Amino acid sequence: MIADQRPVSSFSQSDPSEQSELAQRVESLRRQIREHDYRYYVLDAPTVSDAAYDALFRELLEIERRAPHLVTPDSPTQRVGSSIAATFDPVAHRVPMLSLDNVFSDDELRDWDGRVKRLLAVPADIDVEYVAELKIDGLSISVTYSDGRLVTAATRGDGLVGEDVTPNIRTVRAVPLALPQTGPMPRPILIEARGEVYLPHDEFARINAENEETGAPTFANPRNAAAGSLRQKDPRITASRRLEVFFYAVGAVEGVSIESQWALLETYRTWGLRTNPHARLCKGMTEVLAFVHDWSQRRRELPYDTDGVVVKVNGFAAQAELGFVSRSPRWAVAYKYPTEQVRTKVERIVVQVGMTGALTPVAELTPVRVGGVTVSRATLHNEDEIRRKDVRVGDTVVVQRAGEVIPEIVEVVTEERDGTEQSFTMPDRCPACGGPVTRLEGEAIARCANRDCPEKLRQRLQHFVSRDAMDIETLGGKRLDQLIDAGLIRDPADLYTLTAESLMPLDRMGEKLASGIVEAIGNSRERPLSRLIFALGIRHVGSRTAEALADHFGSLQRLMDAGEDDLAAVPDVGPATAQSVVTFFADPASRRMVHRLLDMGVTGRIPEDAPSGDAFRDKTVVFTGALVRMTRTEAEALVRRHGGRPSGSVSKQTDLVVAGPGAGSKLARAEALGIRIIDEETFLALIGPLAGSR
Repeated sequence: MIADQRPVSSFSQSDPSEQSELAQRVESLRRQIREHDYRYYVLDAPTVSDAAYDALFRELLEIERRAPHLVTPDSPTQRVGSSIAATFDPVAHRVPMLSLDNVFSDDELRDWDGRVKRLLAVPADIDVEYVAELKIDGLSISVTYSDGRLVTAATRGDGLVGEDVTPNIRTVRAVPLALPQTGPMPRPILIEARGEVYLPHDEFARINAENEETGAPTFANPRNAAAGSLRQKDPRITASRRLEVFFYAVGAVEGVSIESQWALLETYRTWGLRTNPHARLCKGMTEVLAFVHDWSQRRRELPYDTDGVVVKVNGFAAQAELGFVSRSPRWAVAYKYPTEQVRTKVERIVVQVGMTGALTPVAELTPVRVGGVTVSRATLHNEDEIRRKDVRVGDTVVVQRAGEVIPEIVEVVTEERDGTEQSFTMPDRCPACGGPVTRLEGEAIARCANRDCPEKLRQRLQHFVSRDAMDIETLGGKRLDQLIDAGLIRDPADLYTLTAESLMPLDRMGEKLASGIVEAIGNSRERPLSRLIFALGIRHVGSRTAEALADHFGSLQRLMDAGEDDLAAVPDVGPATAQSVVTFFADPASRRMVHRLLDMGVTGRIPEDAPSGDAFRDKTVVFTGALVRMTRTEAEALVRRHGGRPSGSVSKQTDLVVAGPGAGSKLARAEALGIRIIDEETFLALIGPLAGSR
């Protein structure tokens, strides 16, 4: 990307033309970095790899170091992050959230250690005590607790002002809504606990798989998925994704005294603030480097992304003495691991058809080893993604594994083209059935419009029997294909009509295997209602949304009869999902299939251990403010299980308002209307001893 640029040191300080050329390069770098910052921090849609971004930033730093007269206050090197999105209210950090300088080699880390010793006046042969922590690749967050209760959560933003994501962070179960009053360390009067919100690999794969099927945009990597999940307008979407968090730093703090980084991590654990278990207290740089080298390989065993190691001077007094430069502390640095990227060839681009008819282009690659596994295919997501990256058949491409799991094409090596490459065009007919292909306005996904497409049928049935759906162990893969090809099944209801006798004529099908298949199908009648709803393959209905629908409606028949307004009132269900559910059940073929399932006893079981009663029978209950013992979704589910109806707004029809810390306009309206108002503890007492248990 920058190979054509001369070393900075070769520019003359006195030659006006060369000084002009250098200034132009600086402005070009700044424009590129600002654009990449905007796409990374605000849009959550970066267009270059971390390595390419780091190269741009390091070049700008080097030029400004050698030509300080070119440094300006608005240079990206003088800032911490990027602009905040207008979607969220601004939150000023009491103590700035600074970013870290990066190093990329052992020598650079030793040089940093040397600077620390010089600034602290520590002899070269004396070790400085450091804390080494894995650098989690997610979204930085600052959670403020006042008198032990969570009051605000904000993103880093530009380091001084972040985005208010408080309603969303309350849905992350790893973030406590209150700190304990007792323990080895008293809870603070106020504290800004800093950490990283991230997405585990398995959840990243689940979200992208669902998005592929529903036509929603897919995420390039777990970091983008975490940022996109936390920065949602609707907290119900955030709640539907299994975000995690590790806390590792502190901003403002009042009421307690903590002397070191290591003590901070230990204190956080006593307060229920989750910290990474792999941090190490190191005596000197030799132990730090051993930690760095150890995790350069072991990081692939982790269920989440880490792209390096953060090294911090342990003592807070020493940190204060070292101080800061414009955008980062002198007492900490991030050692960045290189992302493993390899080159290979695109041999073909094929199109797969999903259960909703979604057409997904997939690059078939010359097999290559990446991150310890052989990669031969990489999804290209949709036609827009192919156009953006300009991927062609025959191209040499750079491949990496997003989240160390999912193969992705990072970029095309355009200089390797010889003119024989072929551009790809999405087909206007389905490759499976020849039916017409449509692409709705505003959607990135093209779809097969033929409802009888055999590949859509195959994918729907594969989804129905899958582990997260009806979990029919003896079916799936080639065995299910065998039943489809034999004409024995055309929709999920047909599965429950099968007998051992009907299966026996199939190739390699003995009596014992046939009986086992029929028994497994019969056992699936007892799957929970949420599994059954998910198994139907309704667009936009993932496993979490299916759980919310099952909790709310309690039966498949009630779900079938629900209107869009009824569905939109359910947690985790937005307008698009509500419309999709109504459309699915309005289709005569879908209704016939579901009625057949019901007639054959496939009704979906409600868990027997779900608390139930009539404490709120025929009452409308509204929640406002924070809850401590449970999430809003869990509280609303309790209301439904005890005969009531949760609502999102206060009106004359409201019977009860449960108000917690931070209650706002809903509480004021309830008071004006004379509606009964209670707190969370009273709410739980009305239900009884089962409430609030986890």
